[in-house]
Amino acid sequence: MSEKINIRGVEFNNVTFEEAVSLLLDAVREKKQTALFTPNSEIVQACIEKPELFDVINSAELIVPDGIGVVKAGRILRTPFKGGRVAGYDLGRELIRRLDGTDAAVYFLGGKPGVAEAARDKLLEEHPNVRFVGCANGYFKKEGEESDAVIEAVNAAGTDVLYVCLGAPTQEKWIAANRAKMPDVSLFLGLGGSLDGYAGLVKRAPKIFIKLGLEWFYRLLKEPWRFKRMMKLPVFYFGTWKERISQKKSGGKRSS
Repeated sequence: MSEKINIRGVEFNNVTFEEAVSLLLDAVREKKQTALFTPNSEIVQACIEKPELFDVINSAELIVPDGIGVVKAGRILRTPFKGGRVAGYDLGRELIRRLDGTDAAVYFLGGKPGVAEAARDKLLEEHPNVRFVGCANGYFKKEGEESDAVIEAVNAAGTDVLYVCLGAPTQEKWIAANRAKMPDVSLFLGLGGSLDGYAGLVKRAPKIFIKLGLEWFYRLLKEPWRFKRMMKLPVFYFGTWKERISQKKSGGKRSS
């Protein structure tokens, strides 16, 4: 699909934003089942700490760097991303824009009760000809009868594009475990809290924060309870420098 860049064991696609959008649209047109995962440095660090997650994350056909920490890691490891950060939130919005007026069937899964519907309604104000075929909240058991009922509803709706917004790595695990049960779904998009943003419940960081790579800091200011999770970031950063030094000593060979 594209050149890969290995960041601490996660195989990212080296694509620009527009290339990522094109690949997603191609998958819909060709009905070629494709999963999009958007790991940030916190998720990569989670894989390092729980190696069984590597197979889950790397199972996606399209993996993009949704976080400035991953982009910086690429520079540290001398494998820079040509497109910089490719935000999953923005990919999800742009895909909706591009699907306006097509017959692709879109289903929103995730968030608290009512959030998926609110996100759909907000997006329809801007893109009234998107064909939404269903919404469901993320409050269901991810295995067993409740999960099976969600899968049955997705299939019954004739879904082509499924937004799975359950938070990482829950959404990635669920997609990897269940995609084969939804053979007619072309796209599975693991997009975390995007539905809250589309619904207008969570405000996106101001452009200056995004431009400076400080969106994570803005989120921390707004949601201080994230502090403990954010402590993974310096662990990832210093671990990446350690790998760079290890490469130098071993003559440039990569370690995970």
